[in-house]
Amino acid sequence: MAAASTLPNFAGKTVLVTGGTGTIGSAIVRRLLRSEVAGIRIYSRDEHKQFELERALAEDERLRFFIGDTRDRDRLRRAVEGASFVFHAAAMKHVLSCEYNPFEAVQTNIVGTQNLIDVSLDGGVERVMFASSDKAVNPTSTMGVSKLMAEKLMAAANAHRGARSTVFTSARFGNVVGSRGSVTTLFAEQIAAGGPITLTDSRMTRFIMSVEHAVDLMLTAVQIAHGGEVFVLKMPALRIEELAESMRDLLAPVHGYSPDEIEVQEIGAKRGEKFHEELISEEELTRCLETDEVYILLPDPRVLEIYPHETELPYPGARIASAESARSDRVELMTPAQIGDLLVETHYVERARV
Repeated sequence: MAAASTLPNFAGKTVLVTGGTGTIGSAIVRRLLRSEVAGIRIYSRDEHKQFELERALAEDERLRFFIGDTRDRDRLRRAVEGASFVFHAAAMKHVLSCEYNPFEAVQTNIVGTQNLIDVSLDGGVERVMFASSDKAVNPTSTMGVSKLMAEKLMAAANAHRGARSTVFTSARFGNVVGSRGSVTTLFAEQIAAGGPITLTDSRMTRFIMSVEHAVDLMLTAVQIAHGGEVFVLKMPALRIEELAESMRDLLAPVHGYSPDEIEVQEIGAKRGEKFHEELISEEELTRCLETDEVYILLPDPRVLEIYPHETELPYPGARIASAESARSDRVELMTPAQIGDLLVETHYVERARV
């Protein structure tokens, strides 16, 4: 995907990032600061994280920090006022937390998204991009269901916006290397402590992507979207057991251990977990386009009727999707060497040394 710093449409614009102090949100902010964006509003609940991010970004004069919750429509309305683009990354994203607090997950992930839709329509926002998850595909967890519902709300908002011109779209992520609370962060902490590494089930497979790829996807997709789509990066998959072993081999010596000293323990699947993840469902394939880098799920199932000729497709380099499956156990899995290369190339190992 094109580097976001070369994309011209952010020049002179004001951008709001909900969840702007989180892993994805703060990465979007950092990337936007490389562009000619006029202003960036960072909206989140955690005062201390805002303080830390402000210091890390050298108090750039284009930044404004808003303490607030997406559940608070009035506060959100003030933050949205005058913004051209909104990146909605605020969410409860941890599967277990959502399982034990489903009412809170609904309030944040569903009601919060509806609030953002309403104030964006009222405020004349040009484009809204929602950060979703592959757990929204055939969901088995509260978190996955809430993300799927938020995707549906975004598509519905686009369909029912009336005379308003706001474009609503979504990007669906896999597991993001190094994101807060991710399995890579857990494994790194366990390795630093000398183990054991706790593995839920050795048979589990997952799709994986870097923070940089997640940001590329959102910043590019928000500008080519026509509305109601879900953009999904074509990403590699791996076996979680091999991820744990690769991280152990790379990080154990950093903390003064031999990899053989650190045990990998299987503790059993947790509530709401799936053995394998899916990027797109079989039903979604009937309304799916693809490029070399992404799948584009259209809101209307009559994709072949709408676009009978591939030359008419309104996305650069797109074609009718030919994929038969996008499930993490039905694609070629990364080898341990490839997993190690990914951890090094994304600088995750370097960050984990600290």
